[in-house]
Amino acid sequence: MQIKSKIFEQIEIVMKKGILEKYSPNDRSNLIALLQDVQEAYGYLPEDDLRAIAEYINLPLSSVYGVATFYNQFRLKPLGKNVIRVCRGTACHVKNSANLLTALETELGVKAGQTTRNKIFTLETVACIGACSIAPVININEDYYGRATIKEIPKILAKYKKEETPKNKIEQLANAE
Repeated sequence: MQIKSKIFEQIEIVMKKGILEKYSPNDRSNLIALLQDVQEAYGYLPEDDLRAIAEYINLPLSSVYGVATFYNQFRLKPLGKNVIRVCRGTACHVKNSANLLTALETELGVKAGQTTRNKIFTLETVACIGACSIAPVININEDYYGRATIKEIPKILAKYKKEETPKNKIEQLANAE
């Protein structure tokens, strides 16, 4: 009984975000659209929301989880502020992108597919970035680093490790006026 009330509370929370109200209850055909909307709201799929969706569209949680884990687009854990993608395509592989990946794992203290404890970085591998002429390539957010070397890794990461201090924010606001 208590589990059911918790699920209904979570459904209400998701409803308040305006997600579930766009869809008819018990309509299983809306599963992927619901998952996309929840992920857009949170940046990932929280477990409680998966339960709420399962209850709302009358599907077993295992089925909802199965769809969420089948498609690459869905994430069950939040991403870091900066997402690092290491190309593992043929051209990058030949140019030793595996060594770049190892250097990044060592520098960050995480393996590919993981996020640092401070949530600053998520490290991923991708099949191909599509920049073969400048292999090996890593991508951080919207920035691309071609012909990347292991020696450059600390310098590249330093750019993203810088966190704005309150003093810097005040200075930026003052300069903007």
